[in-house]
Amino acid sequence: MTAIELPESHAYPPQVLRDYAVLADGERAALVGPRGEICWLCAPRWHDEAVFATLIGGGGVYAVTPRERYVPGGHYEEGTLIWRSRWITQSGIVECREALAFPGDPDRVVLLRRVEACEGPARLRVVLHPLADYGAEPLHEPHRDAHGVWTARAGGLHLRWTGGAQARITDEPTDPGPDADPGTGNDPGTERHFDRRRATRLVLDLCLDPGRQHDFVLEIGRTPPDGPPPEPDTAWAATERAWREAVPALDHTVAAGDARQSYAVLRGMTGARGGMIAAATTSLPERAEEGRNYDYRYVWIRDQCYAGQAMAAAGHYPLLDAAVRFIGARLHDDGPEIAPAYTVDGGPVPDQRELDLAGYPGGYDRIGNRVNRQFQLDAFGEALLLFAAAARADRLDGDGWKAAEIAADAVARRWREPDAGIWELDARAWTHSRLICSGGLRAMAAAGPPGPQARKWRALADTLLDVTTATALHPDGHWQRAADDPALDAALLIPALRGTLPADDPRTRATLRAYQERLTDRHFAYRFRHDDRPLAEAEGAFVLCGFAVALAEHQQGRETEAYRWFERNRAACGTAGLYAEEYDITQRQLRGNLPQSFVHAMMLECAVRLAGADGVPERPTSSRGDRT
Repeated sequence: MTAIELPESHAYPPQVLRDYAVLADGERAALVGPRGEICWLCAPRWHDEAVFATLIGGGGVYAVTPRERYVPGGHYEEGTLIWRSRWITQSGIVECREALAFPGDPDRVVLLRRVEACEGPARLRVVLHPLADYGAEPLHEPHRDAHGVWTARAGGLHLRWTGGAQARITDEPTDPGPDADPGTGNDPGTERHFDRRRATRLVLDLCLDPGRQHDFVLEIGRTPPDGPPPEPDTAWAATERAWREAVPALDHTVAAGDARQSYAVLRGMTGARGGMIAAATTSLPERAEEGRNYDYRYVWIRDQCYAGQAMAAAGHYPLLDAAVRFIGARLHDDGPEIAPAYTVDGGPVPDQRELDLAGYPGGYDRIGNRVNRQFQLDAFGEALLLFAAAARADRLDGDGWKAAEIAADAVARRWREPDAGIWELDARAWTHSRLICSGGLRAMAAAGPPGPQARKWRALADTLLDVTTATALHPDGHWQRAADDPALDAALLIPALRGTLPADDPRTRATLRAYQERLTDRHFAYRFRHDDRPLAEAEGAFVLCGFAVALAEHQQGRETEAYRWFERNRAACGTAGLYAEEYDITQRQLRGNLPQSFVHAMMLECAVRLAGADGVPERPTSSRGDRT
């Protein structure tokens, strides 16, 4: 693919990650920035090529932006991924309500945007410039019919746009508004090198009187749209109703509002076939210019198991059932050769490669993932823990029990092999991998009827624990990362949380104590020590690990400390309440791909367990009443 320098990358430059919101419908996601720019959307599915890619230096944007000076803001409607961009302008207040129509159609994106002049008049510029294949394929064949509906193509995608009847076709440089910061406008020198054949876009100057609103509906699919365009009021009503039905009240948790929002994120990241995407984006760096940026638009077995555990604890089961269905199918298909990650359809993750794009500042433009070449033993243990949680909730059918048998047999066959481990490093005999498999086997043995199979699983669990104790217990009494690595690791906290060992076991307590002494700072937690640098210089605090410490303190009965850890890490989010993988405590910035599903899952589990409400059944959704 040939890179081109696009005006949108200057008119709508990348923002700090805390300023983005995500729209998701289970089949794909869009990132919305503070200028009303949709800067990331892959179509029609999660791992397909992006049609809006300015986030990572590609082409394409869909923006609704005030044409006068403004201060941006916004919020989610509670328990949904319906976002309200809000701008305080010199003339009044403008909002843009936006969502992907929910639940999503796997074959077609439907993006809803409703602009309202809340106070005073509104003057906005609307720019629609889709460019398929990360910016390589231009918009062509734009046509406006007699009803003012636009159709066009971009690469192999067909588009239909309603609400822009007065838009004009132009190849002029994008300009978000006459009063925009001159430092973010187009660079004339750059424009000289811009291929004008690729510049075709639709631009609309929209003026609304106070109290008026205007709807836009954008559809993108691989085939031409069939039938009339969606009617905005109907589409909005269906989306609102679907979110109300999908997200439980979770009133039995602490921080119930945030718990609901995390549930909404996890639901938005879970497709019709049950797979939950690890994150909506690719290539957002964990550390600037260090090469630690990856494509997370795939389903990680481990991550989805964490989400399933959170749902089992919450006592609300649709996403638990989805996890069991998806992971069980992978075990039936691939058995002991199960991969650590899959596409949302259960296909193989493509090899990692780089695009010829600028990337997010400090990062690279990578798609695909080398995880497809790894063996991760702990995936079997996490799957067993997931199936055991489902069995305790009486939600594991015959296929699920058979999948558990496959996972247990795989552990028996492969536990002596080196694996990449939870952090996907060099293959070694990682302590966490073996301990989590021991916990999974023990949980399954306890979840099923007594008999020869349960005894076999329990015996194998004992063997794994005994061997690991003999080879990977540090002389100081805590677990160490591997037999040949005496260092500590946040992952070593997790097996005790899953029942591998009791909370009062000396190994459990020694590990928690040593970890907190050496790998935490001001109630932020780090995975492991990379080198002799201070922790915060080597990488960001790992938010998942901070919530794990909160659970560990709760397990030890130290509730005040558990709440301190919970609240510190609950606050390590962006304006929209979204969590990335890491948090830079020096600059107070999010790092890595967004939103990170396993962090939202662990936050939700904390919110349940700290309330002492494990497995409390949900009251019917209809009793919640209207959202506020």
